[in-house]
This record gives sequence, C-alpha cells and structure tokens, in this order.
Amino acid sequence: MNIPNQKDLLHQLSPGTKVIVIPHRNPDGDALGSCLGLAGVLRKIGCIVKVISPNQGPYFLHWMPGFQDLLIYEEQTEQCDDLIHSAQVIFTLDFNDLSRTGIMGDQLSKTNAYLAMIDHHESPGSYAHYTYSDTSMSSTCEMVFHFVQEASLGQHIDADVAKCLYTGLVTDTGSFKFSHTTPTTHRVAASLIELGAPNQRIHELIFDQNKPSKLALLGLALHKMEVMPKCKTAILQISQADLDAHDHQKGDTEGIVNYGLSLEGIVLSVIFIEHKHEGLIKISFRSQGDFSVNELARKHFEGGGHRNAAGGKSTDSLEKTIERFKSIVRSSGELTREH
Repeated sequence: MNIPNQKDLLHQLSPGTKVIVIPHRNPDGDALGSCLGLAGVLRKIGCIVKVISPNQGPYFLHWMPGFQDLLIYEEQTEQCDDLIHSAQVIFTLDFNDLSRTGIMGDQLSKTNAYLAMIDHHESPGSYAHYTYSDTSMSSTCEMVFHFVQEASLGQHIDADVAKCLYTGLVTDTGSFKFSHTTPTTHRVAASLIELGAPNQRIHELIFDQNKPSKLALLGLALHKMEVMPKCKTAILQISQADLDAHDHQKGDTEGIVNYGLSLEGIVLSVIFIEHKHEGLIKISFRSQGDFSVNELARKHFEGGGHRNAAGGKSTDSLEKTIERFKSIVRSSGELTREH
C-alpha cells in the first residue's frame, strides 16, 4: 500500500478541532462504515466530529454504531451548512469528486476547511489538500484501517469502530468474493474481528433482514430479466410502477444486479431503475474478468466507479435507455468476441 505522508493532515487534528466526515450521495456500507468508523477514532483524540450524509442510507445499515447521530443534508440543510462553514477539517470518504454529494457539493466547493480525501475509485479529482487514493484496495474501510494504523491511532479502534469498518469490507467485497479481495484484506478483517466486530451477526444484519418489498422487487426483476447470450450480457429492469406497487424503501434494489452474473457465461450484468420523480434512470453495472464497466459508464452514461462495479444515469425513458445500452454492447468487440 502507498499511504501519502500524513504529517500535514495530522497537524490539523487536535483536541477541539471541528471535523466533518462525509460519504457520497446514496451511501452504501463502505461509505457509511468508513465515515462512522473514522469519526469514532477522531472523537477519541478529542476532535469535535459530525458525520453528514447527503441523503439517507438504506434501512439495513441503520443498526451501525453512530448512525443515530448522522445528520442528513437534504433534511437538515441549514444546520449542515452552518457546520460546513465552521469546519476546520473535512474528510470526504469513498468518493473523489464533489459532484458525488449532489446539492451538497456547492457548499463544499466554497469551504475554507482543510480537505482530506480517502477513496479507492478511479480518476480522483484534485480538490483535496490531502489525497489518499488507491484503486487496488478492496474498500475505503480497508483504507481507513491502514490510514489509522499508519497515523499511530490504531489503539483507538474499539468494538464500535471495528463493526463499522468490517461492514464496509463485507459489502464492498461481496462477502470477500470480488477480485480486489487480497490476503491483506483478509488480515484486516481478522484484525477487526479480534477488535470486536461480530462477523456472523454483521452478515445477518446486512443480508438477512430483508423486507417483503425487497424480495418482491427481486422477483419482478428476475422475471423480466433479458439475456443477450452473444454479448454475454444480462439486463434487469425495475420501473417506477414496480417501485410504487411494492412501497419500496431505500436499499430494496441494492444487490439485485449481481444476480445476472450468476448465469453461466455472463460477463456483464446491468440493472436499470426508473425514478420518474427525479427524471432519471439510475443504472448499476457489474462485470467479471477484464471487461471494464467503469469505462462503459464514463463514456456512455455519465458515471463511473471501478473496473467491475460502476454506476451511471440516463435522462431518456426506460425503454430508450435500454435500447441504447443494447446497441452499445452489440457493437462492443470485447463482449462479442469468442474466447
């Protein structure tokens, strides 16, 4: 691992320092886990810390230590703006472009605070005073663990911090099955378990607390799934009508895209989710092997992410977006060539 010199950043942190820690919009387990975990460590050294999320996280993460004190920018905008204005240090975790925070990005771009980025996505921006970017890492939570250890603050990782960081490892590695899971990732996971993260219980809380609405939407998506065998591609879709019919909650559609990759011979899986109130089709891409969905999302769908996991969006209708996607994959020599 290559952790940048922390001397200047650590010089900014002392008892009484006003610190804000921020995940990306629509935060997942890695975003919330890294923020809540780092916040816990910083409080131990006397910093005054607030975690501000651009919007609400999925229901299956509400159990996480510190979640009850989370501020939601969309719901508490004035209070959050005041905190951003007075902050001395702002950590941005699990994203590398301020646009990933939605409407919150405008306030962040005006801040006079010292900005620190810790992130593992490709193509990092240049807004931060301190940047720890490593695309080889399994998760931002793994990076936070290394960051804390390198800063000689490892003694402040208690059971609550360990629970948060372990959550990010589990979710961003697909329960340790994705390709960026390394021997070091497993060693970090072992350390967090030793420090008090109950690995079996955390897995249950994340994956085994489904609501009927989630299973209903999964069933609908699988029933409507379309396979393009020559392109090694699986297409899933959920319409606004589907969401409305099942009174969906944030988090209900998370992970559905991965089911496409369970089909024999499939290299690329994509799910299109219609959000008419936002005028958007939200898209999640997953791939196996060397096919880069990051490049696909950046080039065609105003998104990005990792080589094998990325997101994007479209302002076309659901039908037009899917047809455009099909045209793109049909013309992709990398997907259609025989191996």
